[in-house]
Amino acid sequence: MILSGAENFLYFSLLIHPDESTRKNIENFRRQIKSLGFSYDWDREVSTCDPEYYKWTQWWFLFLYKQGLAYKKKAPVNWCDDCKTVLANEQVVDEKCERCKNEVVQKKLSQWFFKITEFIEDNNENGRITSGLISGLDKIDWPESTKAAQKNWIGKSEGAEVQFLIGEQKISVFTTRPDTLFGATFMVLAPEHPLVGKITSKQQKKVVEKYKEKAKHKSELDRQTEKEKTGVFTGGYAVNPVNNEEIPVWIADYVLMGYGTGAIMAVPAHDERDFEFAQKFDISIKRVIEGGELPFAEEGKMVDCGGFSGLSSKEGKKKIIKWLEEKKIGKKKTTYRLRDWSVSRQRYWGAPIPIIHCPDCGEVPLSEEYLPVELPTDVDFMPTGKSPMVKSKTFHEVECPKCGNEKADRENDTLDTFVCSSWYFFAFAQAPALKKGRNPMKEFRRYSNDWLPVDFYVGGAEHTVLHLLYSRFFTKAAHRGGFINFDEPFQKLRHQGLILAEDGHKMSKSIGNVINPDEIVEKYGADTLRMYEMFMGPFEQAISWSTQATEGMYKFLQKVWRIYNEKELVEVNGKCPVPELQSLLHKSIKKITEDIEGLKFNTAISQMMIFMNQVQKSDIFPRPMAEKFCKLLSPFAPHLAEEIWHEVLGHKETITYEMWPEYDPVKITEDTVVYAVQINGKIRGDFEIDKEADKEAVIAEAKKLEKVVKYLEGGKIKKEIFVPGKIVGFVVLS
Repeated sequence: MILSGAENFLYFSLLIHPDESTRKNIENFRRQIKSLGFSYDWDREVSTCDPEYYKWTQWWFLFLYKQGLAYKKKAPVNWCDDCKTVLANEQVVDEKCERCKNEVVQKKLSQWFFKITEFIEDNNENGRITSGLISGLDKIDWPESTKAAQKNWIGKSEGAEVQFLIGEQKISVFTTRPDTLFGATFMVLAPEHPLVGKITSKQQKKVVEKYKEKAKHKSELDRQTEKEKTGVFTGGYAVNPVNNEEIPVWIADYVLMGYGTGAIMAVPAHDERDFEFAQKFDISIKRVIEGGELPFAEEGKMVDCGGFSGLSSKEGKKKIIKWLEEKKIGKKKTTYRLRDWSVSRQRYWGAPIPIIHCPDCGEVPLSEEYLPVELPTDVDFMPTGKSPMVKSKTFHEVECPKCGNEKADRENDTLDTFVCSSWYFFAFAQAPALKKGRNPMKEFRRYSNDWLPVDFYVGGAEHTVLHLLYSRFFTKAAHRGGFINFDEPFQKLRHQGLILAEDGHKMSKSIGNVINPDEIVEKYGADTLRMYEMFMGPFEQAISWSTQATEGMYKFLQKVWRIYNEKELVEVNGKCPVPELQSLLHKSIKKITEDIEGLKFNTAISQMMIFMNQVQKSDIFPRPMAEKFCKLLSPFAPHLAEEIWHEVLGHKETITYEMWPEYDPVKITEDTVVYAVQINGKIRGDFEIDKEADKEAVIAEAKKLEKVVKYLEGGKIKKEIFVPGKIVGFVVLS
């Protein structure tokens, strides 16, 4: 057998048990984190692949199941027939499998879902109000872009549901613009819509079937994001209920069965997508809202709309909805883009779903005493299209816990790994109970006041509509269930920027541009890596790695060490011998403190560099200043700071528990001020002078500047301008 590079990697990966490879990776990550000096409470370390952890992931599943928030149904998925597995949208690139590059098709499978849509709006459970996924965003300190992204993903739309007739068939469409109903000139169905086969004419059947087959090979993501819209006329017609006009019915793959009713009314005069489609396929366009050039998508005055003509869009929407309800052909409706979360995976490495399928009792959830349901070891990892657990004999040695039927079978699917990460913050808070096998939720109130909700969370923006949304759902479900007293998990959120490779691309092992932290630590030390990563740029900005800049940071830390070892560390009794250094130190304390609180680590380090450059120019380094600066350095470069604190400054105890230095506002006050000098409105120079100097002294000093003198010579000063502490100006006539 000859294997390609990708196949070879996959084949040999399958020969290594994921438990072995995962634990080796955990050991490596733990070692790297410790080598960098990060301050974590390792007593609260958890691993989601440990049975004692995923026992409670299974408990969460059962909790949601009992609350009516977990259910099973058939649903379309991205399917790779070569890898024999379901793919996430992110794993489909150009309609092909990211791994094997073969085509991906849509396939229906029986899947488990969590009813996340139950929490879009506020819940009121016996007077206990749980804020919804939309309204809850108003009470947490998150980036506005992240809030907007979650709201867009949820996709709340208010409008009307309208019934159209296609022959003898009724079909409902949803529109946010009922004021444009009179402008609907065609209808579009999803290729999978069950009515397509019934309304397609004999003449169009062949081309429609061909289009439907092609649509099967596209992922939902590709269908939504393709710039060029495609479609096929079915040969059928629908009747517009507001004017009884027949409009052609098309199918197009940008319409999805999973969203709304799988059908849309198209108003090309007032929708850009519909306008492009109509122009491409020569479909009529009818203006019904006055305004600018077509497509005019804003609201305005209704025209050519029968008895509704002359109304504003706002008023027209209300009256048309009322008319539809009176005629019983429509109603006011709110829809959402968000769909329930599919949590089934046909993979091995995930928490087994704690459900028994009994021939007599049907679906039977396990009780807590049977948890954890552990992953079996007698499995084959080669892809077959079904979960590896299907062929495990030990996994299915089970009887129904309800009736004792020995022909009962376990659920074969595992849970999406995002389920495990949706509650890990509870696990950190409950680590003592978790590790002793006690129910973390039952003991939650004992720990909640001290630990949760999370005060400050730092995480990537790529989790906006995955982990961050799922964690909010879990928290709200627990709140509605009466377990906790809060309904938002993370009070404050900030996103860190991505560190790119030196070539400006995202780091990837496949293209060989990854920076190994072990190599940096070995060559430059952990403090250099820590300092450089914080110094690279603004916290939230994506920035390319630079080996040259890393070396620059290494040199700065070397300079700090030399200064502490070479400068005379004098004791200070009374007045400070270097007042300018004292003022700069207190400015540095103020700025670095504020920058840490604002996550402006790069400018905090810049201030350290400014201070050390000034110390380098001084003959002495007062010991009190040296100690305070060492404390400022400690969170950034803990190893170097600790070494200086002990070996140079002679302290016995660790610097970690020292009080953070405070600045003295009096010592920050400047004794001088800088004036800018203007000649006829243009800046010609600046100078520094005692801040107590009066107007006459300041103007006199300004006239001495070399750059100013040449403009005043041969001219006549018509007017002198004086703005205390800021500007001196002269209006000069030549």
